[in-house]
Amino acid sequence: MDLSFLKKLYQRPGPYASVYADLTRTTEDASKAAELRWRALRADLEGQHAPKATLRAIEQTIVEELAGRRSEGLVIFAAGGEVVHTERLPGPPRATRARVAPLPHVVPYLAERGERFPHLVAVVDRRGGAIDCVGADGTHRRIDVEGDEEYPIRKVKTGEWSQSRIQRAAEKVWKANAKKVAHEIDRAADRVHAEAVVIAGDTRARTLVLEEVSDHVLEHTVEDDRNIGVSDPELEAELNRILELKTAERVMAVAERFDRELANGQRAVAGLPATVEAVRNGQVETLLLDDDPDSPARLWVGPDPTQVAASASELREEFGVDDPREDRADAALVRAVAAMDGDLVVVPSNGSTAGLHVGAVLRYTA
Repeated sequence: MDLSFLKKLYQRPGPYASVYADLTRTTEDASKAAELRWRALRADLEGQHAPKATLRAIEQTIVEELAGRRSEGLVIFAAGGEVVHTERLPGPPRATRARVAPLPHVVPYLAERGERFPHLVAVVDRRGGAIDCVGADGTHRRIDVEGDEEYPIRKVKTGEWSQSRIQRAAEKVWKANAKKVAHEIDRAADRVHAEAVVIAGDTRARTLVLEEVSDHVLEHTVEDDRNIGVSDPELEAELNRILELKTAERVMAVAERFDRELANGQRAVAGLPATVEAVRNGQVETLLLDDDPDSPARLWVGPDPTQVAASASELREEFGVDDPREDRADAALVRAVAAMDGDLVVVPSNGSTAGLHVGAVLRYTA
């Protein structure tokens, strides 16, 4: 997982308030229940001495979200009297929580957010197609491709005058339209660096488009044999299934590489002390963390992301940090790895890397 989108979040000095709010409204008194859940979180923040200005900013965001009925779950990170980062969830968070700490509590959010693969979905017919592109940052773009709708667009029935000539002309139009759609798919896939491409729609049109798309796009393409619209829930479900498979493949590939490098005593480290050392040396290419939002591991941090240590005295003596702060180890490590443009893999608790709590694949050995 690319962590570069978090860099702006860490530009604030803290303290940070992290809120995972359940805004579901599924009962008759749904709005009241959601409001009560927010009040409980607000009380937690007050009990942790959240700055009043930061608390007001969070409350305003929550109230607006409830009034607009925009989502069932919301993640908020706020500091310095402002909401610095917020994201709507497709459902309630796995656990509601409110925390005030030197660093934002991002790991539950990253675990729920998961990998974001740039991808596109194309639904084609004999007149053209609709392409929905999604970049790595989640931005959407819709491209409508209009082919030639002039006569002849359909083959004629058997026995009609000039049947073979008109059928050949229809095939020619279909192929021209398919070539136009394929060209737009290639351009869109290159633009977003698509790692998954789904093509659905009319059977004949799909076949013609697949014959025209470039080989490097075809490598990432899955054909859906249903003639459905680009916004059809069934197509969205198929896309989600494909993206979940890609996530599992990526986690497995990184975990296998980690195990291999560690067994060979090469570019991998395991355990908190060794990972902290690698972070301080700027060696981390990919950080691996267990999916454990309640981990008790703690580290001491300074204002610079690489100022990470097991004790306050170590930060004072080795980094000259006057005011070290203690926080969650995973929060400290994620901030440091984001600063060095590293990646993150959240390993499920039943993952193949048995017994892993924290580790890293390294860019180079010391």
